Amino acid sequence: MIPMSRFIIATVFLVLSINLQAQIQNSKLLNATLNQYQKAEWDVSLKASWNNPYAFDEIALDMVLTSPSGKKLTLPCYYESGKSGDVSVWKARFTAREAGVYTYLFELKENGKVVSDSPKAEFKVKASKAKGFLSPNDFWTFRYDNGELFRGIGENICWESRDEDDSKYFKALHEDKRFNYNYMLKKLSANGGNFFRTWMIYWNLPVDWKTVINNSRYQNTTSPYNESGMKRMDQLVELCDSLGIHMMLALESHVGFMGDGWKMSSYNVANGGPAKTPLEFFTLPEARQQYKNKLRLMVARYGYSPSICAWEFFNEIDNAMYNVKPEDQLPPSAITAWHNEMSTFLKSIDPYKHIVTTSVSHRDIDGMNDLKNLDINQRHIYKNTSGIPGTIREYTKKHNKPYIIGESGYEWDWSKNFNDFGDEMDGDFKRALWYGLFSPTPVLPMSWWWEFFENRGMMGYFKQVSEMNRSMLEAGKGNFELFDVKTVQNGIEAYGISCGKRNFIYLYNPAASIESLRFNSSAAPDMKSKMSLFDCETGKYSDLKFKVMSDKSTEIDQLKMQPKGNVILIWE
Repeated sequence: MIPMSRFIIATVFLVLSINLQAQIQNSKLLNATLNQYQKAEWDVSLKASWNNPYAFDEIALDMVLTSPSGKKLTLPCYYESGKSGDVSVWKARFTAREAGVYTYLFELKENGKVVSDSPKAEFKVKASKAKGFLSPNDFWTFRYDNGELFRGIGENICWESRDEDDSKYFKALHEDKRFNYNYMLKKLSANGGNFFRTWMIYWNLPVDWKTVINNSRYQNTTSPYNESGMKRMDQLVELCDSLGIHMMLALESHVGFMGDGWKMSSYNVANGGPAKTPLEFFTLPEARQQYKNKLRLMVARYGYSPSICAWEFFNEIDNAMYNVKPEDQLPPSAITAWHNEMSTFLKSIDPYKHIVTTSVSHRDIDGMNDLKNLDINQRHIYKNTSGIPGTIREYTKKHNKPYIIGESGYEWDWSKNFNDFGDEMDGDFKRALWYGLFSPTPVLPMSWWWEFFENRGMMGYFKQVSEMNRSMLEAGKGNFELFDVKTVQNGIEAYGISCGKRNFIYLYNPAASIESLRFNSSAAPDMKSKMSLFDCETGKYSDLKFKVMSDKSTEIDQLKMQPKGNVILIWE
């Protein structure tokens, strides 16, 4: 027989154990109706103790779903508010890709083990006409869930205006408050653009920066993640969804691992992080685990959005590797291993399987371009726009993977006055887009210096590119076949593509005016063909008369091309 005193002690201990165990208390669906490809959101109340609610190896909440077709999905959820040991609020954000009835429950884990789950429940999703998420398709295109093909047309808009800019000639322009996402993305969309690239860094979208500088939109924090940065990211994602525009989101920049960036980094041991050096960020297990916490937060809070086309791990990682003292240079093997581990992890936790990439400035990194879970390869090209077509073709063939020119431009040196060669900057802006349209890439080269080009009225040029892109996709239904073109006139550049039965030749004239053109191509028109001219400046079509010569070449007598001019020939 158990003595009464021991029985009371055992009972008290049992009650305390039950009270201390983490438990899900309830969940609430916040949507009145649920539609396919639209965000659904749940609040989940739970009681648990933690040191860091974002450290998923310590505590994690998942939503476990079964789709109408029977697919099993695991959605990471994220911490919203509340104190350790008390009732806290967590959120689930989910976008259904299928119409019909889903079943689900929530699972709470401590130290990787399930300690509490909610009763099973269900919700019904109505079908919609939305396009869905983008996925890789081939070298030329991405594909929406509904089957529609997509090619990205846009530019870098890597940050909103900063409080103080150090540009010698464009300080006032770069500080102009109109350069915000709301203004720029609406203007891009209105002119036919559908894609842009942006950065997360300590002055823009600083989700994992406790210290921010030079942007009064954000505030410093002592929390693991920056509340003002997360809120602005919420707003950006919602804006993109409303406009139907897609982003490539650079999660890191080389700037954050050099100089003042590293001094402020949340991964730096001086700021409570685990790493003494940038190299340790890539190699220490504790630093890699902290970065996985960030990836989980990004998927849980923003992954629901079809507007996120691609997660980009790094902007120009090679600059962080080599633009430092020799003794501080980072070994390629460590960088490739990190990208392999993080891309594999990201794919494993992202139920939407967003496209994953990273970027280099101009130096390849051994093994990087062949990593299985990097869906597309990317580099940046300045002062060599004419090399874009060859670079894209070379790398797609070598690595059998889509290739993107994430930044391009006539000049990278911000100490120069671009107005001194503004016409050259404009011409390069245009030519890069046409080179991309006539190359096997799913996203056309994206210009830098977005403030400069907007101020010069260049954003309207996306209309012409968008029109030609529409025509190509419509004609070939996603079929693109390159063909060779040779011109008689010296210096005229020519690139040919067949899209179904319709043929396109892009012509660029680097020299003097011409009044006629003669060319040979493997997809030559015959006398039954009808040929038209697309004016790349006006976006207008006009009929062309041509002759088929005895040597099978094609001659056009009344083709007028100005110096630095771009036109497109079209025939069936």
